[in-house]
Amino acid sequence: MPVLLVTASAPVHDAVLPLCAAAGVDAEVCRDPVLALAGWAAADLVLVGADVAEDLAALAPARRQGVLLVGPTPQDAAFRAAVLLGAQSVVDLDTAAEWLVESLTDVGERASPGRVVGVVGGSGGAGATTLACALAQWNAGSARTLLVDTDPLGPGLDRLLGMEAETGVRWEGLAETAGRLGARALREGVPRRDHLGVLTWSGLRRRLDLPTVRRVLPSAVRGHDLVVLDLARHGESLAELVDRCDDLLVVTPATVPGLAATARLVGLLGRDGRGGRAGLVVRPGGLGDADAERVTGLPVVAALPDQRGLATSVDRGWGPLTGRGPLARAARDLLREAA
Repeated sequence: MPVLLVTASAPVHDAVLPLCAAAGVDAEVCRDPVLALAGWAAADLVLVGADVAEDLAALAPARRQGVLLVGPTPQDAAFRAAVLLGAQSVVDLDTAAEWLVESLTDVGERASPGRVVGVVGGSGGAGATTLACALAQWNAGSARTLLVDTDPLGPGLDRLLGMEAETGVRWEGLAETAGRLGARALREGVPRRDHLGVLTWSGLRRRLDLPTVRRVLPSAVRGHDLVVLDLARHGESLAELVDRCDDLLVVTPATVPGLAATARLVGLLGRDGRGGRAGLVVRPGGLGDADAERVTGLPVVAALPDQRGLATSVDRGWGPLTGRGPLARAARDLLREAA
């Protein structure tokens, strides 16, 4: 039962049910507060009409999350009942109907947020985008995953995964919208193949709009078990995006130029004291793990060998993750550590 509406008021009933329909959620209506107790704990969201709030509060139902008191211009008695019921908000249907629709859009979504993993190249051409795609492909085998393209100058992650023909909203479309974005609306709106969704650009006009990012990412995290951010090395958004990551993977070749560039990036971001949540993914080179850690100040969390046939796999639209090669093993181990 997604929504339980407890009310004997025809105006409340007639106002709330169309809002539930607009949000795409089902609602069960109960006129009797006593009978409502049977579904009190099972509903994802409980809407209590101001007309029955005092009677329901007198029954002392168990405290729970997700209770809203609704009605036209609630009076003082309704506010007192809301406190007794543990309601998180009192919603005036005359003025806050739009807010209620936005709250209804996330009914049935996960109670706890998903994890955000950022992937950035310590130097140009390090392979960060390839790793980001591999992480997303691996996790999408068992859970809802969103791969977010934050690099306006990149090739387009949908193209790397063979998903450029999939319909769905891109960054340009989201930048033209306003207001709160529901987790379900975002998940179902982006280009998607099974459990894997991709948020990228649609054309040549590419610019990462920070206000749009701030509005979209919380919805992405609510609607997915894992959000993978493919981060650009440059740009005003990098530091803020890194701060939104639960884990940061810095991909670097084990070469003198590669580690020197990575050390500059790490110093710019100030990620040395990230509490163990940032680490190096080292590509083949002439230097060892100890050198990489000494130069950058970050621990090595994985080594990523070259994978045969990678370019062919991407060109054929399969994405970088095929079979059980070193890239698949690295993606599995990194996500296991992140969890």
